[in-house]
Amino acid sequence: MTGLNEKVVLISGASSGIGEATVRELAHTGAKLFIGARRGDRLEALSNELGDAVQWRALDVTDGDDFEAFVSAAKERFGRIDALVNNAGVMPLSPLAALKRDEWKRMIDVNIHGILNGIAAVLPSFIEQGSGHVVNVASVAAHTVLPTAAVYCGTKYAVWAITDGLRQEHDDIRSTIISPGVTETELGNDITDPDVAAGLKEWRKKSLKPDALARAIRFALEQPEGIDVNEIIVRPTAADM
Repeated sequence: MTGLNEKVVLISGASSGIGEATVRELAHTGAKLFIGARRGDRLEALSNELGDAVQWRALDVTDGDDFEAFVSAAKERFGRIDALVNNAGVMPLSPLAALKRDEWKRMIDVNIHGILNGIAAVLPSFIEQGSGHVVNVASVAAHTVLPTAAVYCGTKYAVWAITDGLRQEHDDIRSTIISPGVTETELGNDITDPDVAAGLKEWRKKSLKPDALARAIRFALEQPEGIDVNEIIVRPTAADM
């Protein structure tokens, strides 16, 4: 068993990519996992595969009430919450001149409001119990800006700021930012600009596997009380991003 034995960890965006890899990484640590995403069929299959320590509920992170219900269901099932991994995100990149306002709004709703909804849903419990850990998955895009990624980068800069603000406001609650470089996931599959989609495919020829980020998340979660790993940036070797 590990330092996560009997800890209750919630994970959003758990149906694929980094979220799914994190579920698999943590499933054999002794932790109890409550996982959420829009695609309930994938969550159910993952839960059935990994056993009773992994429970699930469909989750729309853009809906604050739904996130509250997700957290309530986890507390009802396991009795408490020790950590939240805010992982859900979208990345429909496009040039600003394309004026894809609906896609901008979607990124802001999922990548920013989704993070805030998760924090709001767990923070009262964490304050009451005097402990807790919020892990927010950001991106190297929280540290740089690239053409076609202005809005996406803006959302990830916001995640960085929100996470550090949480750290500064609460001495007894740990806050971690995980910033992946280019990673082999479904992120970006919703890009509607064919030139940008082709560029991302080329860019991803040097990619991390999602399990690399899952191990980073586990490392942050397993630290003993009093140690707060504030940020981990993970990039593929020989790559700028």
